[in-house]
Order: sequence, then structure tokens, then C-alpha cells
Amino acid sequence: MSSDFKGKHLLTCEDWSKQELDTVFNTASDLKQKFANETPTRYLQDKTLFMIFFEQSTRTRNSMEAGMTQLGGHAHDLTADKMQLSHGETPKDTAIILSRMGHGIASRNCFYGIGNKYLSEIAKNSTKPVMSLQDDIYHPFQGLADLMTIFEHLGKNTNGLKVTVSWAYADTHSKPLSVPQTQILLFPRFGIDVTVAHPKEFPLSKNIVEKAKKNAEDGGGSLKFTNNMDEAFEGAQIVIPKNWGGFGYYDINDYLQNEEESKKEMKANLEKYKSWICDDKKIKLADKNVKLMHALPADRGNEVTDEILDDPNISIVFDEAENRLHTAKSIMSLTM
Repeated sequence: MSSDFKGKHLLTCEDWSKQELDTVFNTASDLKQKFANETPTRYLQDKTLFMIFFEQSTRTRNSMEAGMTQLGGHAHDLTADKMQLSHGETPKDTAIILSRMGHGIASRNCFYGIGNKYLSEIAKNSTKPVMSLQDDIYHPFQGLADLMTIFEHLGKNTNGLKVTVSWAYADTHSKPLSVPQTQILLFPRFGIDVTVAHPKEFPLSKNIVEKAKKNAEDGGGSLKFTNNMDEAFEGAQIVIPKNWGGFGYYDINDYLQNEEESKKEMKANLEKYKSWICDDKKIKLADKNVKLMHALPADRGNEVTDEILDDPNISIVFDEAENRLHTAKSIMSLTM
């Protein structure tokens, strides 16, 4: 593996140049081929990754843990109850200690107004690479897997490709903004034309939108917004129906000071938009060869119907999920 990346953090794809990301994708493709051929890739022999999870996880935890095993190392699955966090241990102290004991630190902390700050503090004090497994602002590993999947199904020349990222109804929990925000920041850097659809009460963060617009200018893609889901689906070659909470509707300090009241308002706003679902009617508005993507788990029957999610001619969500493994292995092998 190239030593140029050794020790480099991955808190957001924004910190990686397009040329560096190209290396990540090429490495991931090579690792995927070797995995299919059962060719050993023990690039991280005897190395240790510490994983700190503040939330539940399926794809993220298993892609990292399986990935470390396949690379010849070991991953520790840590949660707050297995550490001294509940007793007041600071992210600084955690970072210093763990980076002296192993070779990488990865963490998921999606608490709004807290997560990214926590990971940034870990990275500031770690002597080993720190990887974000998702926070309240970014989800870099999901963005990498998404783009790898797009390359596989529609080719690496993505200039002018029409991708729709649409808010969709879900009744599970207020999901972070990090997946759609990562997508609008990353995709236009590769020439992709992104349309974002959302009800007015469920915007993305203003500062992220402004940065994404700049990325589109620099990368040759485009970014536009609409409050009409049907309009967003028209002619789309890829559609990504995904619920996210209404956090961007509030000033972050106001939200944190009035969290319970804000959550109640978000819940009331949510119930207005049950019709925001990816179904056969919506899909027929898109390109005839449209592909469906989703970070999973999908809220079936709310975000997207089973009919669409399980259609092998449309849905590429399981390829997308598998690519979480290969992009994770790419980042770990390059940085650790």
C-alpha cells in the first residue's frame, strides 16, 4: 500500500483531493476483485483498529470489523458502556491512550451538535489515523461506497449524470443529515448533476449547501433544489429516497436549548408528508433505466415500496451495501 496516505484522517471526503479519492476507488476495486477470488490481502498484519460506537450499526460495524480481519488485523468493538466515557473520560484522553495502543481509531457519534466535534477532538489528539463512521454532519464511508457503486453501474465518466437525492417519509427516528450532505458535497466533484428534493421543513444545513455549490462549480457538476418530489424524479438516472430529520430547519444553538420542543415540532412536520414515498408512480417519472440507491436500512413501505426496493432491474442497494466493505478496506489499508 502507498505510504503517501499513512496516518491520514478520514472525517470527511472534503479533506481528500479528487486525485486521492481516485486512488481510494482504484484500491477498493482491486480489493473487491481479490475478495471475489479469495486472494489473501493481509496488508495490516497484526494491526489493531479501535471502533467506538455511540449508536447501533449493521453495515458500518461489520464492514470495518470484517475488513480488518480480511486485512490480517483485528478490530475492537467498543461502546460507551465498555469504556470510561460515562465516568467523564474526555475525547482527548481517549485518543491519546488508544493511539498509543493500536494503529487506528474509528468512531460513530451522530448526536446533533456533538458528533463531529467529538470526532474532531479525537483526531486532534490521536497520533494514528482517525476515521469517521458517521457523525451529525458527514458520513464519508457511505459516500465512498455510493460513488463506487455508481462507477460500477454507470461507468466512471459521470459528467452530466442525473442523480436525485430526495427526502422521504419514515416513522422510525429522526435520522441525521450526514448521508445526503455527504452526497451533495461529493457527487458534484465528479461532474454529477444532483437534484435535492425536500419539504420546506426538512432542509439541509446552509453552510453545507453553500460548500456543495462551490464543489459543483469546481467539479463541473451542478446542484439544484426543489420542494416537489415528482419534479425531482423527472428524468433521473439514479434516485436516492432517504429520510432525514429537520435539524437544518433550526439554528443549532436554539435546537440544543429547546431540544424536546424541537423534536415535537419535527414529529408534527413529519406527519404532513406521508406521500413522499418512492413508488411505481415516482419511478415512472425517472429515466427508463433508472437505478435505486439507499444507504439502508430502508423504511419499507414509507421511504420506498417493496416493489421497487426488491426489483433487480432497478435496485442496486445490496451492491451499494457490499461496497461498504471494499471502500472501508481501501481506506484502512491506505492509512494504517
